[in-house]
Amino acid sequence: MTDFQMSLIAAGGVFVVGVITYNKWQEYKARKSVERAFASDHDDVLMRDGEHAPAVDRHEPVLESDLKADLKADLKADRHDNAPVVAKEPVLDADAFVPADVKPEPLLDTPTPAIAPAPAAPSAPVAPTASAPATTYRAPGASAAQDAVAASLPGTRPGMPPAELAECLVDPLIDCLIPLSLETPVRGDKILPTLQTLRRVGNKPIHYIGFAVSGDWEPIVHGGVYTKLQAGVQMATRTTALNELEYSELVTRLRAVADEIGAEPEVPDMIEVMAEARILHRFVAGHDAQLGVNLAANGAPWAMSTLIGALENAGFDVRPDGRFAMPDKESAGGGVLFTLSTNVTLGADTTSRLTLLLDVPCVAPARDGFGRMVETARGLTQRLDATIVDDFDQPLVDEALDEIKAQVGEFYQEMDAADIPAGSTRALRLFS
Repeated sequence: MTDFQMSLIAAGGVFVVGVITYNKWQEYKARKSVERAFASDHDDVLMRDGEHAPAVDRHEPVLESDLKADLKADLKADRHDNAPVVAKEPVLDADAFVPADVKPEPLLDTPTPAIAPAPAAPSAPVAPTASAPATTYRAPGASAAQDAVAASLPGTRPGMPPAELAECLVDPLIDCLIPLSLETPVRGDKILPTLQTLRRVGNKPIHYIGFAVSGDWEPIVHGGVYTKLQAGVQMATRTTALNELEYSELVTRLRAVADEIGAEPEVPDMIEVMAEARILHRFVAGHDAQLGVNLAANGAPWAMSTLIGALENAGFDVRPDGRFAMPDKESAGGGVLFTLSTNVTLGADTTSRLTLLLDVPCVAPARDGFGRMVETARGLTQRLDATIVDDFDQPLVDEALDEIKAQVGEFYQEMDAADIPAGSTRALRLFS
């Protein structure tokens, strides 16, 4: 072996020893860095040897979809109670269409940030004490603001009491309720701009109410002062149920809103909310009923110019989309009883078929939407020389129409049993 080879071997050995030494030094530095980063003086029960942390009872949420308690009484007691309010998210029984009992969701009391425990039963409204003011101050323009909120919500009317309007906005039966505790009372005009940034996730509307100094839940308006808030996202619409992506988006955005207004949200468990949303949407899909009767021309097609005049004389209003609507003039909030379609495009000159359509869950039984639709159809048969037929052009005799009307009555009974009466604000929100 030559001197050159010996030199190469020695150099290689020195290089290997150097690499090993460098690695050991880096390992030592990393270990010291980690020890400094995680060093603390507090007592970590997870790092104790031979000791056990005190046992904590684990409470798993339970969905009780078979219970059938009277939800209305609970909701009214909660809404008008000055004590810490318990937010409830009821469940609809998909088979019997009867609302199940609800799982209490404790709200955060104000002004302390501690969570108020859920009572075993709704507490009675607190009687006013001698020190309570006899009258409540209401900011100028508050009534007008409340009326504006009522005008934007289907099924409500101007002049509705604020507490009743608040229950229509954030409804425990169809909304997922999210309490928002406040460190200090806030004014409506200060928080409304921020709340307006989160009004919808997907196609699910979001509403807010506040617990006013008057002692009632009210819509949040300019001039109001509130000690705690509550958000409600609708759990289902006519098309879809609230899903995981929408709920995750809601939670993320709501936390940002809460941080901006100085509130702390109490977010319900996603699994429970998704289960209730699916059950609610199952009910909506099972009651999404529309009934139609057709008028077929006995002779030549009707000229549109002549037809429009006849329909207006019958009481129809013309819509921009070319449809005709029969207004509910007896209803305080306006509304539509049923619609009529000419089954042709806007530019057509004639049509030989008309369709009258009743959106069953959106018309209250007292309005007798089906009966008035049939009555209108019979009147048009005389004016237009037409015959009432079904979708297969078979004549609809009086016996068949009476049978359909009886089925509509059973449908209304099912909706009443589920505490979602046809034509109510709940029904109009779900089936809009």
